[in-house]
Amino acid sequence: MGSPETTTTSFPSFLKPLITIDASVSLFLHTLFKPIFPIFLLLLLEYSADFWFSFPVSLSLFLASPSFSSLFIPFILGHLLDLALIGLIKLTFRRTLPHYNPNMSPAVRADNFSFPSGHASRVMFLATLFHLIFQNHGGLISDFILRWVKFQPGFFLFGVWVWAILTAISRVLLGRHFLSDVLAGAFVGVLEGIVAFQFLRF
Repeated sequence: MGSPETTTTSFPSFLKPLITIDASVSLFLHTLFKPIFPIFLLLLLEYSADFWFSFPVSLSLFLASPSFSSLFIPFILGHLLDLALIGLIKLTFRRTLPHYNPNMSPAVRADNFSFPSGHASRVMFLATLFHLIFQNHGGLISDFILRWVKFQPGFFLFGVWVWAILTAISRVLLGRHFLSDVLAGAFVGVLEGIVAFQFLRF
């Protein structure tokens, strides 16, 4: 199964035992579940949450739906906030990527650092923001979903959360990230969703 990679640069020394455990658990989960889940499904989740896919989709919906444009401003600005914040955190901690998946290149590798997971932060940001908008502007978001997706809004919201959680989990199963990277990214993403809802709506 191989030994877990624990190389880090900027983590305090007292966290090293936790980092070692994190790397071991992440390698165990990757080795155990990767043969079970179809690789095309994991890659599909990866591509669907990539910035170079989700940001143009948000921008396109903003431009294509003038009557719903106010819904997409926080999504667009939140994407940019996520990109900047995750990049800053990665440059601060400089944790190396897992070494045990060298033969599969990511959809788009923006950097060589692991902590936190940008995919996890992005999907949790999107799910959180969508949930808050749905709760507070149910009529408007329901009209948009029925117009463009032709699906019941409540089921669509459930589907967004399922997609977000599965995508976050897939980062560990693919060997892209350690478990703590995903948990930290998810936490940051939820906070970004709250911030975008409270301060980035116009």
